[in-house]
Amino acid sequence: MWNKDELQGKADQAKGRAKQAVGDLTDDDRLRREGQADEIGGDVEEGAGKIRRKTGDAIKDLGDTIKK
Repeated sequence: MWNKDELQGKADQAKGRAKQAVGDLTDDDRLRREGQADEIGGDVEEGAGKIRRKTGDAIKDLGDTIKK
């Protein structure tokens, strides 16, 4: 299950792609660059969320193993 960081990262990626598309259509370099930055930020946030989720899963698995 995705956590809030992963979901926000996905949303930021989509927002960035949309800004880039509008920037391409309107020939607006500033908007295009802003979209690229949003998309990269979303990649980072999603990655951090995945790491957090996998770390939590590993800790839970370790706890379950210790209990047995």
